[in-house]
Parts: sequence; structure tokens; C-alpha cells
Amino acid sequence: MVKLNKIYTRTGDDGTTALVTGPRRLKHDLRVDAYGTIDETNSAIGIARLHTADMPELDAMLMRIQNDLFDLGADLAAPETGEVLSYEPLRVIEAQVDRIEKEIDQLNADLDPLKSFILPGGTPAAAYLHLARTTSRRAERIMVELSRFDGEDVGEPALKYVNRLSDFLFVAARHANDGGKADILWVPGKNR
Repeated sequence: MVKLNKIYTRTGDDGTTALVTGPRRLKHDLRVDAYGTIDETNSAIGIARLHTADMPELDAMLMRIQNDLFDLGADLAAPETGEVLSYEPLRVIEAQVDRIEKEIDQLNADLDPLKSFILPGGTPAAAYLHLARTTSRRAERIMVELSRFDGEDVGEPALKYVNRLSDFLFVAARHANDGGKADILWVPGKNR
């Protein structure tokens, strides 16, 4: 259980932050950027959820995802070092990837096939879900870049999860747009 009594520590005043495993990293380090961008995604989902109370099934899915995103942040903040730790670091697992895939399929089953790309917008819930989608895509790009550096392990389930997340958020945005009926379609060259 996490216990936070004091919010400020002053230890980050030098531009560094501590990973769960102890080492300090610069605040602009790719690993810190990765879990910070996951946190941004989670916040955007929180805003979207202000508009999903009338969609309890979707809202419950989003709440599970918010919890998963804390797991993902913890996973990223405790990189594998090969050292023996006194605890087992929290890792995203395949079951979380499987669940989000099932939820994508569930939401997508009732949507009409797309005939064009869609513009982010429509209902407030959909607009915020599209914002979360684009933020999650940025998190994925950062995580993939991080994983390419020697000694910067990023677990395969974590990479799969963040990839599926943007797909889920796209389908969820369409679902929140009256099952896709309120989607705003891109019209190529419309304003030429």
C-alpha cells in the first residue's frame, strides 16, 4: 500500500527525480518522460470520465484503464536492472492486454465501419477520449524510443498495452459519439 504523508520533499529541486528502485534520473530523462506521459494520458481519461456517467459500461472500462495506467507508470518507474530486490516490482501483464483487446472488440462490435478518417470531436466525452488517444500515442513513441537504448528495458506486455490503449480510446471515442453516428468525418480537400 502506498502511503503519502508529505507531498513535497525538495529532493527534486536539482532537476532530478527518484525511480522506484532508488536511482535518480534527470527530469527530462526518457524514462521519466515515458511515465509522465502515461500520467498525462490518465488525466485526459479522467476529464473524459466527467462526461461518461450516462455510459456506465464505458465508464467502468475507463476506470479499469486508469488503474492499469498507474500499474504501467509503476512498471516504467522500476526498470529491470538484474539486481535482487526486497520486493517484486509491479509489472503490466498479458492478462491486462487480453482484457483491453476484449473491450475493444466489445465496443467496436456495434459501430458502423468507417468510410473516412474522423476528426477529433463530436461529444465532449469523445473529444477528450481523442485527446487521451493522442497522448497515449506519444507515450508509446517515448516508450519505444526508450526500449531501444541498452540497459533501458521496457517489458513487452507494457509496450503491447500502450499500443492497444490508443486503439481502445479511438473505439471508445466513436462509441461516445452515439455509436459513431456523431463522428465528424474528414473530407479530403474540402477547403481548397
